[in-house]
Amino acid sequence: MDNISRLMFAVVMAMAYMAMGAEAQNTTMAPNSNATMANVTMAPNVTMTSNVAMAPNVTMAPNVTMAPNVTMTSNVTMTPVTALTVNISMAECKKSQLCAAKPPNCDPAVAGSCFFVSIKSVEVHNANFSFQLRGVSSGYIAVGLSKTSTQGQNDTTYVCANNNGKVKFFTALLDKGVLTINNKLPVDSVKGSVNDHTIQCTFSATVPNATATRSIDTSYYLSISNGTFNSDTLGSPQAILNSDKAVDLTDPNTTVLNSLNSAPSAFCLSQAPLILIGVLGMMML
Repeated sequence: MDNISRLMFAVVMAMAYMAMGAEAQNTTMAPNSNATMANVTMAPNVTMTSNVAMAPNVTMAPNVTMAPNVTMTSNVTMTPVTALTVNISMAECKKSQLCAAKPPNCDPAVAGSCFFVSIKSVEVHNANFSFQLRGVSSGYIAVGLSKTSTQGQNDTTYVCANNNGKVKFFTALLDKGVLTINNKLPVDSVKGSVNDHTIQCTFSATVPNATATRSIDTSYYLSISNGTFNSDTLGSPQAILNSDKAVDLTDPNTTVLNSLNSAPSAFCLSQAPLILIGVLGMMML
């Protein structure tokens, strides 16, 4: 082989070597570029999914605390009432029970429009009393206790209502002729019955502000009233009996006089002068 042939062979080999090097470089660049692309694109995607943290949202469940709202109904707790299977009577009046009635001395065990309440001291020091209440109403009957002769100033009131033939019991405050149910006065052992329009109920109650042993601390103006009842709404009470003085609830011998019967009627007052003139005229004949 001459020199020219050797030179041409060397050039061809060099060019082939350079071509092979370029191809090898291109093949290595591709993986590197793909690897870097994977690092660039895939990593952000992974971090994006980690930002969508659904688990922390589960903490919203404790915020949806519906149970505490149910406690609102506890403010309207109804006193349970069991059936009263016997008639209220006046057998213990002036013995162990203070009694008041309209008409006076009527027997609540006998059918008729008799309004009656009896109160018996159970524990004087704890101001615990047992009550019997009887009356006629298509709505409710109530017994009230007032510290002043001007009744209707947040007076403690115990209400027995005719709820579709069954007794529904409330404690309430009477203020300016309006009964407001609160059901917060301590009461237990409530029994009741309804026969036509005759309502009877018995219960035990801790009378507010009657914790001392002095008679003045257990003395109240006593009242009996009735009124309308509709869907847990009490109408304004109509007075049936108002005691003429404060009576000691611990003294069964106290006679309760109805102040509503003590005042002479307007008719009697207007007729009195005419009767007097007539009598004087007959004397002059």
